Parts: sequence; structure tokens; C-alpha cells
Amino acid sequence: MERLVRISSKGQVTIPKKIREVLGTDLIKFKIIEGKVIIEPVKDVGGIFKKYVKKSLSFEEEREHAWEKVANEYRDFSRH
Repeated sequence: MERLVRISSKGQVTIPKKIREVLGTDLIKFKIIEGKVIIEPVKDVGGIFKKYVKKSLSFEEEREHAWEKVANEYRDFSRH
């Protein structure tokens, strides 16, 4: 499948519907290989952001951490 599209003055393109259907996702990544731009669908965003994660926490640990943060902020606020 091949389609010709125009790049806008803001660097945007509209991906034709049939190509979006083939991609099966609304998240894509660009690669440049030997002077060609490759567009690949991204199905799992966890992999993309994995390098930014400092440590893995379980859902329960994340929830507990969030509640502690809220409680500390509330204590600080109520002291003033």
C-alpha cells in the first residue's frame, strides 16, 4: 500500500484511514534506516517508558506511596 500525503507548514501529516486501520493503534514511532523513514505501530507503551522508570512498584505500593504523599501535604497545609 502506498499513499502520497502533504506535510503541513507545522510538520504535520494526516495518515490515511486505510493505513491507520493497518497500524491498529493511535500510537506510532518513527525510525530512520538508511535514509528512509519507517513508521511502526506501538502496542505496548510500557516498553517505551521503561528506561525512565527508576524502580518497579506494585499497585499496592504505588497506592500506599500516593496516600502518604497526600497525608503529608494535608498535614503541612493544616499547620498553617
